[in-house]
Amino acid sequence: MDFTIEVTASVIDVLKKIDDLSTQNTKVVFVKDPYGKIIGSVSDGDCRRALINGKDIETKVSDFMNTNFTFLKKCEYDIQKIQKIRQLGIKYVPELNEDGTLYTVRDFSNGKSYIPVDAVLMAGGKGERLRPLTLETPKPLLKVADKPIIDYNIENLMHYGVENINVTVNYLGEQIEKHFVEPVNGQKIKCVREGKFLGTIGSLDIIDDWHNDTILLMNSDLFTNIDFEAFYIHYKKHNADMSVAAVPYNVNIPYGIFEIENTREIKGIKEKPSFYYYANAGIYLIKRELLSLIPKNTFYNATDFMDKLIELGNKVIRFPIAGYWIDIGKPEDFKSVQEFARNLGKQ
Repeated sequence: MDFTIEVTASVIDVLKKIDDLSTQNTKVVFVKDPYGKIIGSVSDGDCRRALINGKDIETKVSDFMNTNFTFLKKCEYDIQKIQKIRQLGIKYVPELNEDGTLYTVRDFSNGKSYIPVDAVLMAGGKGERLRPLTLETPKPLLKVADKPIIDYNIENLMHYGVENINVTVNYLGEQIEKHFVEPVNGQKIKCVREGKFLGTIGSLDIIDDWHNDTILLMNSDLFTNIDFEAFYIHYKKHNADMSVAAVPYNVNIPYGIFEIENTREIKGIKEKPSFYYYANAGIYLIKRELLSLIPKNTFYNATDFMDKLIELGNKVIRFPIAGYWIDIGKPEDFKSVQEFARNLGKQ
């Protein structure tokens, strides 16, 4: 969708352009000079005020455009500005190249945002614990509330402005490839086929179409509303090499537990203690430069990669998920998540 208009355009041209964009629920366009540089913005309100102040419908936009407009710079992630944009209720903001020309228009409507990452969803597993459900259907395509599990994750990534999304496939991969033949809301989802099973991170080695310095890797069959923006901000704030999304996990022991010394001497007792842990959620942020540590064409898990980074002294941190996260591992999990999703839809 083209949100721009020439500096030579008139009031009536602007109003027609905004009317053409009505399906985007926007009332603003961005003005470009003869060289394509964005030099201002103009809204339907600006047009009304111009007419009230005595301008006619043929008045050039350069006479009343807003030259002090809000914009973002390409490859400069300014979270403070993004948060201010949302607070002000600004829906569409131009992201400009270094020379001032338009790179893209960012959509901040309905709480949307964007994070500068490339995403990879792992969808090559056999889903053996879910059999017989996965005998003929790959687990990511199993439907939760009439929508494939993977589509929830794709839509959440797109909500945060992730533009480069890859899906690695293997078992029944042709079904997933067919599922993504058509773009999703105008965005192409790229499927990458493994030659053999490569574990939970090994397939990153076969992807070469990277656009950002940070990779977001996740299991495609999770049911979660993780806040990817908060995840990314936390990762950058702590200057981490890898961040692992984590879910709280409580272990309640219904008995009194002995405190033992010298293998047999009881020194005390704890009645029905609770232990609090964080479990791996299967969602990661990784510095792209570290992908060279992944062995080529080898079965390799994300936990192996974590161990390698820790061994080398790299900074690996955890990010607690504040929302919901469900790992659909067994048939009873799949059944219970259906009810959970239906209840979400009623909210």
